[in-house]
Amino acid sequence: MNIAVADVVEARWVDNGPGWLGVLLRSAEAVLALEPKRHRPGRVEIGVVGPHPAGSATAFELRAFFSDQNGILLEDPVTGSLNASVAQWLIGSGKAPGSYLAAQGTRLGRSGRIHVAQKDGDIWIGGKTTTSVVGEIAI
Repeated sequence: MNIAVADVVEARWVDNGPGWLGVLLRSAEAVLALEPKRHRPGRVEIGVVGPHPAGSATAFELRAFFSDQNGILLEDPVTGSLNASVAQWLIGSGKAPGSYLAAQGTRLGRSGRIHVAQKDGDIWIGGKTTTSVVGEIAI
């Protein structure tokens, strides 16, 4: 991933269905600066998160990387499962408040905004969506 060891605050397995290796970096700036190697052997599902400075419009910046069947590393612009898993980790460990706004997709030219809230012990993820494909399949 080309992440400097000094930039890693913590790493852990985060999982709310789809599992991710979660990596917490020291800052959102460090997350946005990542230039991962795009071809790698094996399956990879890594979510990287870093805090924005206090007073910013968003609390955290996230990037979601996964490999396709050919070992090419791709980046997802907005990932609900990653945001939910990271929220369980960060809120549960006291590294994030019970509700916050996260950013994802910035490096891809997207301005994804993910609303995160904990209510009655559950994590809720929300935000605006765009329908890209509509269809039906008969089985």
